[in-house]
Amino acid sequence: GITYLDHAGSALFPESLLKAFTDDLRNNVYGNPHSQNISSKLTYDTIEHVRYRILQHFHTTAEDYTIIFTSGCTAALKLIAESFPWIPEGTRQPSSRFCYLTDSHTSVVGMRGITASMNVLSVPIKPKEILVAKSRLPAEENNCTTPHLFSYPAQSNFSGTKYPLSWIQDIRSGRLCPIKLPGKWFVLLDAASYVSSSPLDLGVHQADFIPISFYKIFGFPTGLGALLVNNRIAPLLRKTYFGGGTAAAYLAGEDFYFPRKSIAERFEDGTVSFLDIIALKHGFDVLEKLTGGMEKIKQHTFALAHYTYTVLSNLRYANGAPVVRIYSDTDFSNPDAQGPIINFNVLDEKGQVLGFSQVDSMASLHNIHVRTGCFCNTGACQMHLDISNEDIQRNLQAGHVCGDNIDLLDGRPTGSVRISFGYMSSFEDAQTFLNFIIATRLSNSDAEIPLQSVTKLTTESVPDDHLSFNKADKLSPILQISDRELRNIPSEAETTGSWQPSEPEAESMRAAVSETAVPMCRKDGKPITVTKIYLYPIKSCSAFEVTEWPVGNQGLLYDRNWMVVNQNGVCMTQKQEPRLCLVNPSVDLKKKIMVIQAEGMDPISVPLEDKTGKEAVICESKVCSHRVKTYDCGERIAGWLSTFLGHPCRLIRQSSDVKSKSHQKNTKGLSSATSISLSLVNEAQYLLINVASILQLKEHISARLKEPLEIEELIRRFRANIVISAPESFEEEEWAEISIGALHFQVVGPCSRCQIICIDQQSGERNKEILQSLSAARGRKTNFGIYLMNQPFCSSFSDTLSVGSQVLPVLKENTEIQPPTSSEEKCSG
Repeated sequence: GITYLDHAGSALFPESLLKAFTDDLRNNVYGNPHSQNISSKLTYDTIEHVRYRILQHFHTTAEDYTIIFTSGCTAALKLIAESFPWIPEGTRQPSSRFCYLTDSHTSVVGMRGITASMNVLSVPIKPKEILVAKSRLPAEENNCTTPHLFSYPAQSNFSGTKYPLSWIQDIRSGRLCPIKLPGKWFVLLDAASYVSSSPLDLGVHQADFIPISFYKIFGFPTGLGALLVNNRIAPLLRKTYFGGGTAAAYLAGEDFYFPRKSIAERFEDGTVSFLDIIALKHGFDVLEKLTGGMEKIKQHTFALAHYTYTVLSNLRYANGAPVVRIYSDTDFSNPDAQGPIINFNVLDEKGQVLGFSQVDSMASLHNIHVRTGCFCNTGACQMHLDISNEDIQRNLQAGHVCGDNIDLLDGRPTGSVRISFGYMSSFEDAQTFLNFIIATRLSNSDAEIPLQSVTKLTTESVPDDHLSFNKADKLSPILQISDRELRNIPSEAETTGSWQPSEPEAESMRAAVSETAVPMCRKDGKPITVTKIYLYPIKSCSAFEVTEWPVGNQGLLYDRNWMVVNQNGVCMTQKQEPRLCLVNPSVDLKKKIMVIQAEGMDPISVPLEDKTGKEAVICESKVCSHRVKTYDCGERIAGWLSTFLGHPCRLIRQSSDVKSKSHQKNTKGLSSATSISLSLVNEAQYLLINVASILQLKEHISARLKEPLEIEELIRRFRANIVISAPESFEEEEWAEISIGALHFQVVGPCSRCQIICIDQQSGERNKEILQSLSAARGRKTNFGIYLMNQPFCSSFSDTLSVGSQVLPVLKENTEIQPPTSSEEKCSG
């Protein structure tokens, strides 16, 4: 049921590849290739066969190129930077230059860190500059032998633009000079993105260095790449470190080392990943068998991209505004100039960009896997999205870093959405994606006219022989339009709790803090109160509602102290397993047990104080880089959960060793020296929502649904710890601090919602309308609720949170809230 559209990120491996590989391993014994026994000799010979197979794939021979196995394309690039025969500044000879196209992967740009340490200057060159750089140097300057290196991608991993392979010979011959400088130019062709879907003939286009990653082609194995080195440059490469297998002879007691003659053996430090290399043979076999070769892959993937681009670029709102903005240097008319990558941002009717993280999350609801951000290519991102160097630095200061989900700053996009096709992609994949865009952005009436005209255009403009590998995959002239209407997205909101010994001396301090918070003047004179309290003992499982509950230094006692992990130890949430909401934990403080129930299962209990079992250390991505000390809760509960959920999983618990600093957070708005202790939460210790805000959202949702949702169901979808009744919707977003009884909390920001709110917490069923309605109600934002933290100076003693307690807020940028000057005014900050 998955529509995978990130083939530029990684290909998917076919089952036949794994079977052929595992059959090979079962039938043969492969030893360390550095030994001389029979199994080792078999390994060595097989590796050499794979080297020749790689050369054959790229239409070249061992006479012209050497294969050096690396851990990937990035490692190959690092090897080039370290071993190229640079001439530094300050010598009698003219110094070397490292030039690179700005539309390059981070791993290429990162080479300048090594060249800088060698006192070699780096020169970034924009694509437009190289196109007008055709100028020969004077004849007398052509005799200079200073080596320079120019790097460019055969295909942009950002936009799919294919840069001319003719540049290789033009630069090597001197017809094209990246910069006017005497010397000898060598060419590094970054082919990692290109070779995943296009044939590369090194017999014609003889670059000096070609780094590749094999998972981009086959999907398996990962962690294996190669550097193809032209033999004309290979003898000039320098190497200082020598690892196992690279030495012909050396002395341990004296500074004597003599390298092996073979370039490959000289640069492959230590034992190569020989089983993964053996898997490559089966990768080439299966690829040829399934597809008929890279030329057919090129035509097939381009046809899908051309079709998708044509439909996508013609989608219009009722007012004529485009639905997407596509970032491309071509019109997708020529597979020699454009690869199977489409990069875009979704727009609203007014032409404003919808954040890529919202689009990504909504795509996930449709089981569509895309890639978002800047794709490790800041240069292309800046060029296409018109982001200045100053913008990048300002965004960093605002908290945005590469790979996060901050998609808009000051209304401007920080990145985009990328879809990419591979050899196993089908027309149905393209159709599913287009239906998703149409269903989430257009009404049926909006979609009818452009789709009729575009479909006709597309089926006429793409020749049949470009469409697929077989007749069954021919493009259908009818695009099925889903009747669903959706919209936007961001990130999951889970919260916290854990119990600590009390410190009574802090009580007076908290009471003093409470006195600084003055209730707002209400039109009806009613104070704000707590109406519901929920804790979630097991992360992403059902809520446990209470009327009063103890609070500790991590939040509510036992809130998210446990979580379910899969067989690999990775945390499971409702995003991957919606049925987790049907697992109902409850905590009995008197009996000191947690009882877990689910339909069709006998109840099972877990001791609250038990700490038996094998210690394990896990890391959950949304807890950032913090590792959480946990222990396994045993086979009995693991079997119970595995039976109910239908696949292997285990229950683990955060260690009760409160002295451990394994999961802490420096929270914005609190003292920089303050570390807040968290349980197994994503962002903060508590999540608070307002019933008035729920009611306003309910009005938007009811207008879209056939059967309106009950208020209780909506409250449960937002998985808050504290539910309050404030008269005004979303007024909680104006608060800086709140006091509830003797407890004092700091507001640390809004909760940006993800697709979990689309899951009915009683049935586990999804309704995509909820997230779209939230986005529409909030003006393209999906914030709902606020995060709270214990105030630092009162976070180490216990107290109780109770339903009915009064909530006293302090507005942002105010120490106290003053009464309004008239009955018609409300001090909302």
